[in-house]
Amino acid sequence: MTIQARIGEVTERIARRSHDSRSIYLERIRAAADKGPQRSRLACGNLAHGFAACAPGDKAALSGDVAPNLGIITAYNDMLSAHQPYERYPDLIRQAAHEVGAVAQVAGGVPAMCDGVTQGQDGMELSLFSRDIIAMSAAVGLSHQMFDAAVFMGICDKIVPGLLIAALSFGHLPAIFIPAGPMTTGISNDEKAKTRQLYAEGKIGRAELLESESKSYHGPGTCTFYGTANSNQMLMEIMGLHMPGASFVNPGTPLREALTREAAKRALAITALGNEFTPVGEVIDEKAVVNGVIGLHATGGSTNHTMHLVAMAYAAGIKLTWDDISELSDVVPLLARVYPNGKADVNHFQAAGGLGFLIRELLSEGYLHQDVKTVNGTDLSGYTVEAGLDSTGNVVRTPVPEISGDENVVAPFAKAFSPNGGLKVLSGNLGKAVIKISAVAKERHVIEAPARVFHSQEDFLAAFSNKEFTGDLAAVVRFMGPKACGMPELHKLTPALGILQDRGHKVALITDGRMSGASGKIPAAIHLTPEAADGGPVALIRDGDMIRVDAVTGELTVLVEDAELAARTPATQDMSAHHVGVGRDLFAAFRANVGSADTGAHVFDA
Repeated sequence: MTIQARIGEVTERIARRSHDSRSIYLERIRAAADKGPQRSRLACGNLAHGFAACAPGDKAALSGDVAPNLGIITAYNDMLSAHQPYERYPDLIRQAAHEVGAVAQVAGGVPAMCDGVTQGQDGMELSLFSRDIIAMSAAVGLSHQMFDAAVFMGICDKIVPGLLIAALSFGHLPAIFIPAGPMTTGISNDEKAKTRQLYAEGKIGRAELLESESKSYHGPGTCTFYGTANSNQMLMEIMGLHMPGASFVNPGTPLREALTREAAKRALAITALGNEFTPVGEVIDEKAVVNGVIGLHATGGSTNHTMHLVAMAYAAGIKLTWDDISELSDVVPLLARVYPNGKADVNHFQAAGGLGFLIRELLSEGYLHQDVKTVNGTDLSGYTVEAGLDSTGNVVRTPVPEISGDENVVAPFAKAFSPNGGLKVLSGNLGKAVIKISAVAKERHVIEAPARVFHSQEDFLAAFSNKEFTGDLAAVVRFMGPKACGMPELHKLTPALGILQDRGHKVALITDGRMSGASGKIPAAIHLTPEAADGGPVALIRDGDMIRVDAVTGELTVLVEDAELAARTPATQDMSAHHVGVGRDLFAAFRANVGSADTGAHVFDA
């Protein structure tokens, strides 16, 4: 199938723009691969330290260059429900490695914070920066140069992007990402959302709210709504870094364990010591990146990936822009309705056909690049399957059914929910922002309303509690960008904004902060850049200014004459209180050196 014309054009444009940087990257990783197994160049003392704690058989294997050694990078901790299942994975991986005459070692652990725990708390201001810390931490683990391939265990928001950035820094090594799967379904997402709104209105108390939240987030596994964590899993599969069908299998099941063992063995089969050498730096190329963007649009995925995909591509020498992402959104249809873009959760999505069905539909119409490398050893058509077990407990794969199990959750191409992905770039005299409208009612795609300006979520919520909002509202929450305070997510605003909208008011949010993968029914112009702390025009807005947010034409404008804007003095804000406590004082160098949201908001030297 010939690739759809616009997708082909965008891919070619990215390749041309990236030619020099991509060539330098490939030259570097190929030079590293040409040197052969890294540990063969370690001095005896280095190598002895590297396997000192190993069993005698593993020491003997690692003394030569024949047995491959698999590095395990783990984001395990047992506070994150999504990561708690990883506790046992190193043992499974070591056993699988031994079965094929290889060795596996935990190369290092990386931090993994739960945005659900830190949401609305001071610790959220470390969240975005944790992505780059994770990349650096994983790089430290792999820097021992003991490994012929690596597996990466991570699920949630900043963790998978950080791990992939690290993997691409060691792009001469094969890499497979191993998911842990979503928790089983709890109460419905609609019920959870209604309870949150009732609490925001003061109609129920904390006890009722906690009971509802506990029924929703109730066991091991990833949260079941389609936020950044589950968008991460989609990306790793559609970009060819998972084993086919692995993303959304529940933890604690025989299939989940079998997929983990299979991934370990596959990683060992694609090292430079064998005949199927597949370095991760060649898996992630321009076509794979575009496939990731298309998957994001087709599933209504997380707005956080407007930054993460740019940063991940950059790590492979690929220059992806917001304009590329927006242009692809214009032509990629929405084929999935998963909360907050629908009522179903990811378990329903999986049962209805999941990624295998979605990839098959997109490929059949030329909306994905099929001719890509994957860790599976096939092109992307090898991912149009669902995974199961045979009678001996081994993984088997069968083609996905021709018909969706539930067309209200996963639609065939001909019955797409929307002709585009609903993720757009806005631009105007306030700079550039992104907006996700897949869950926003059509009549709210254009909002023109007077501004109320706030410098924190708490100030907005205080005004809400004081019943200060009696009409249409463009809520401007500024000094929330990465340079100001690490660019926290602002989900504490969601229930109050929803209440105002339900009262019949025109409501929009404009912020240089984030709203992430759970962006819902409120039109929200987020990731606004330049940010207020970096001299952005958002610092010029005053209460009462009319602001237009137009997701149809892609306009974000304050309706003030240019001359008047130019005459205004930008607002300033003392952010010192945001720079101490819960470790924030340790991140001063990050705030000082972080790039803009549209360039990936990373601290790595450009």
